[in-house]
Formats: sequence, structure tokens, C-alpha cells
Amino acid sequence: MDRPAATAAQPDTRLRGAVRDALGTDVTRIEAIPGQLGLRRFLRVFLASGRPATLIARIDAPEDPSGRPGGAKPEPPLEPIRAFLEHHGLPVPRRYGGVAGLDLLEDLGSQSLADAAAAAPDERRALYAQACDLVPRLQALRDPGGGIAAFERRLDAGLFAYKADVFARWSLPERGHSPSAAELRAVREAFAFIAGVCERAPERLAHRDLQSTNLLVVGAATRRIAMIDLQGAFLAPPEYDLVCLLRDSYVELPEAEVRGQLDRVRPRLPDAPDADSFARRFDLLTLTRKGKDHARFVMAARERGDPRFLRFVPATVRALRAAAGRAAAAEPQLARLAELVHALPETACAR
Repeated sequence: MDRPAATAAQPDTRLRGAVRDALGTDVTRIEAIPGQLGLRRFLRVFLASGRPATLIARIDAPEDPSGRPGGAKPEPPLEPIRAFLEHHGLPVPRRYGGVAGLDLLEDLGSQSLADAAAAAPDERRALYAQACDLVPRLQALRDPGGGIAAFERRLDAGLFAYKADVFARWSLPERGHSPSAAELRAVREAFAFIAGVCERAPERLAHRDLQSTNLLVVGAATRRIAMIDLQGAFLAPPEYDLVCLLRDSYVELPEAEVRGQLDRVRPRLPDAPDADSFARRFDLLTLTRKGKDHARFVMAARERGDPRFLRFVPATVRALRAAAGRAAAAEPQLARLAELVHALPETACAR
């Protein structure tokens, strides 16, 4: 996908000191890498000598409080989940060192799966198959016995309530008017119903944001997929990461490809969910995940003055409408939510 041009970053004494301590060399140049919805900063750092020639500096920032109503907890640090996944052979960046809030990571390049998705259909399907194949590997991992925050975090009722709040606060007004008390209640009750369904599902380790912008395509010949943005990992139903990947707002895949990947991967998941339960939860999680994404896109534009993500609203609304239609046909409790979703415009309102 298109990104704003990188801008030069001001020299950072702390960063330069961390590089010198970790690798024994100096920094010759620093380039900013345009960020996504979060406030974390990423810099490409060029080194004076030795290997690697470049690395990525990942600099934590306070979570935007406007994006976390209801007291949703901030994400934990990158370590030790990155090291845990690396130990188990998952494709993640190497870490060279760092200090509190600043990690020096392997530079895996700039081509995301979102960028590569414009390739010929056969290549796109192969890349997405490789990405989907990471999901069973993640779900097979078990808590080593403490110290990994991901195994203590879970997609619970509180997080579903958070998603309901941001959807009601930012998405519903896009219809052109503020939501009524009854509409707010309908959203909260629908998300709470979905939380109840998911509470009865198996819990498996999930990347939590396994979408195309957090997967890099590495190597011109090997074309291997690597995961970044790992710190949010948590326990969730088996469908969660597949929703993030195959209902991604940044890449709208043909429905036949989505169904083909799901049919291929479902039996390989550690819990091998039955087809009906799997399809049901996939649509329910699409509603809550895409509802939250839609709200975050709108919030970035309205509150931060960052309209870059509004162009992904149409695909997000289409995914929401399709999932809402299927879910409401099977779950009468979701009929009112489906009506509200179908009333969302495919293009964001001008303000």
C-alpha cells in the first residue's frame, strides 16, 4: 500500500548510545519510517561499519488515551514474547540489544504483505498460504511456566466492551447523527453476546494483529513471511488471527480465496474446530474486530487529524456488512447491530 515518504529524524543521543553499546559502531544516518495507527515510532538506522549495515529502532510511546476508553490495558514490552517465538522457530526479527522502551531489531526490509498482495493471483495465494500456516504454529505453543505476558492476557469481556465503546463512539456518528441511548445499548449488548460465545471457545496463542501490514515479505528469491509488531499477543479463540489476516482492511481478498484458505487451515489447527462453530466464530469476531478497526480509522482522522486510513473504510464496511448479514440470520440477538452496521456509509463523512 502507499505510504507517506520517510522524513529525516533528528539525531537521538539515547539511540546512538544504545547502538554503540550493542554493536560497537556508530550511527551514520537515521530515517523515520511512517507509522500506523499506534504512536510507537520506527526508525531505520544506518551503521558506520560491520554487520548489519542497517537495523530498525523500535521506540515505545505512551498509548493514545483517546483510543482506549474503558480502561483497556496497554500492551506489554516486546520482550520476552519475541525471544519466545524466535526460540520456537517462528519467523520474527532478531534483536541486537536496546534499553528500556527502545529495541534494536533486524531490518527485514520494507515490503509488507500488503505491498506484495498486488502480485499475480497465484503468488498472492502462495504468500497468504504461508501467512495462514503461521497460525497453527502459534496456536501449538504453550505457556512455558510464567514470564510470558501473552499467556496471561486474553480476549475477554473487558476487551469486547472496549471494542463496543470505540465502535459506538466513533463509528455510529458516521451515519450523520449521534447514536441514541437505545442504539448504544444495542451495540453493547451485541458485543457482550459475542463475548459470551467466545468465552466458551478454546483459548490459543494469537499474534492479535496478524494483518498484512505486520507481515513482511523477506528476500527476492525466498519470499518468506516474517511477523512484526508482536507485543500484543494474547489468548483468543482459534479464529482470531485468521480474521485479522483474511478480513484485513488493507487487502480485500476475493471471497473464494478467503474460503479456500480457511478450509485448508481449519483442520490443521490444534483444536480442529468443527466447520459450523469455526464459521460462526469467524463472523462474530469479524464484527467486533472490523468494528474496532473502523472506529480507529475514523478516530485517527477526526481526533488526530490523520486521514490516511479513511481510504480503508469502504473495505471495512463491506466486511462488516457481510459478516453482520450472516450472523444476524443465525443469531436474532444481533439483528439490531446488523441494522446499525448496514447504515454505515462506505465512505467516511466529510467534517
